[in-house]
Amino acid sequence: MSKTIYTNGAIYTLDANQPIVESVVVENGRITDVGSHADMVLQWGKNNAKVIDLQGKMVTPGLTDSHLHLSGIAFQYLDLNLTGVTSKRDMLEKIRERANKIPSSKWLLGIGWDENLFIDGTIPTIQELDHVAPHCPIFLKRVCHHAFLVNSKALELCHYHPAITVPTGGNVLLDPGTKKPTGLLLESASNLITEYIPERTYDELKHALEQAMKYAIKQGLTSVHTNDPLYLGGFDQTYKMYDELLNKEQKGLRCNLLIDYPFLSRLKERGLYAGYGNDKLQIGAIKIFADGALGRRTALLSESYHDAPNQFGEAQYDQKTLYKMVKEARGHSMPIAVHTIGDQAVENVLQVLDQFPKAKHRDRIIHVSVLREDLIQRLADPSLVADIQPRFLVGDFPWVQERLGERRIQHLYAWKSLLSAGVLCAGGSDAPVEPLDPLLGIHAAVTRRDPSQSHGGWNEKEKISIYDALKVFTIGGAYATNEEHKKGKITRGKLADMTVYSNNLLLMEDPNELLNTEIEMTIVGGEIVYQK
Repeated sequence: MSKTIYTNGAIYTLDANQPIVESVVVENGRITDVGSHADMVLQWGKNNAKVIDLQGKMVTPGLTDSHLHLSGIAFQYLDLNLTGVTSKRDMLEKIRERANKIPSSKWLLGIGWDENLFIDGTIPTIQELDHVAPHCPIFLKRVCHHAFLVNSKALELCHYHPAITVPTGGNVLLDPGTKKPTGLLLESASNLITEYIPERTYDELKHALEQAMKYAIKQGLTSVHTNDPLYLGGFDQTYKMYDELLNKEQKGLRCNLLIDYPFLSRLKERGLYAGYGNDKLQIGAIKIFADGALGRRTALLSESYHDAPNQFGEAQYDQKTLYKMVKEARGHSMPIAVHTIGDQAVENVLQVLDQFPKAKHRDRIIHVSVLREDLIQRLADPSLVADIQPRFLVGDFPWVQERLGERRIQHLYAWKSLLSAGVLCAGGSDAPVEPLDPLLGIHAAVTRRDPSQSHGGWNEKEKISIYDALKVFTIGGAYATNEEHKKGKITRGKLADMTVYSNNLLLMEDPNELLNTEIEMTIVGGEIVYQK
């Protein structure tokens, strides 16, 4: 295979020994050499080497999103997309428009609503949903995937009755006066509905997943760590789709698959394990939920909510059950990746992990939204990675201040403290919960505010630099999957994954310039898989 020389760029290697170079030489998908334009062309420019002029653009190691749901992005190509809707009126109108186009026998599925964006009231009532779509069942996922809206038709088709057994960890909200459902379901109560929703065809799901991959690559991402089996028809079907798209059809994105705990037994049956696969597709950790979310006060806190003194949130499992789940994962030498929003959830997980030997691959503590100083120190363990999602801050402030109170928000999204303590942090979006665009994640980490705002940032002592944010979205992602030996830096021998930008992020005087920065190229294995 002929060599390719990417040259005439401002190439930031993130390697302290050779931080900036002009040229990168690629052969067989890996980096052969780095250095000055003159040296690289002189040494490698013969024998029909392909030379690509970067025209002075900034280049970094390929960006990695360490926690998202490509399936959720895929469903935005299939279902009613309510992401970014800013009023209840507009949401209801979009539902009405979609309902008018489908027959009574078909489900109206939607995703992405967020009442915190509404300028005119709160969550639609079941009566309002019945009014705009009386003939078809509705199931609408909130942006966080922890709350869901249904109409009366959906409850009817799912045989709901007042004495029905709600799955552990879930809740069907009732009107205090009538004791009838409000249409809002929390957490696992959604299982009452989902088992009655017809499954998508394999081809529908695969095509939508392909669109999601293309979109991710367009955002400058070369690798993603994605959690999907619950949404794509189980482990076998999910793995088959990814294998076909990445290994057979060469779609270009590198994917690490987080596997939900219910599929652990199937993973064992097939003899698969963490790290199984190749550079394009690998099995990752076992995904577990320890708690819920701050928005509905289901995140598990060590002290009660400031605006609800009798509520502490909800543990998805008691400690005995959590211990059993981790024991089963360790029995297959698997690391775990645990959703932990509240500080008590983080503590519960760490207490269980302390009772087991380390796995070969790092365990991942996902979100770590609310922390305490003692927990930050406990997370500073080379066998652990904190998966952080900087854009959560944009969605949570200012209302979260009332949820937690002034004292606790000092350790909310404490990214600077985590990095200063030596915690390995990997950056992600949790898309479609938050936008997939990693530059928006970097902007949130650096400014700690919504792009439309101009203040100094929420709890600005926890801001991090653009350079540190880049490391979180590159080197951090490599640590999360134990691939730091082949990803995360532009150095000899590593995979030739690079992201090219229209502006130099590290020379910006105003971080808002990030908002005007575009991805010029996404390069995976030395091949340009996206170019503006």
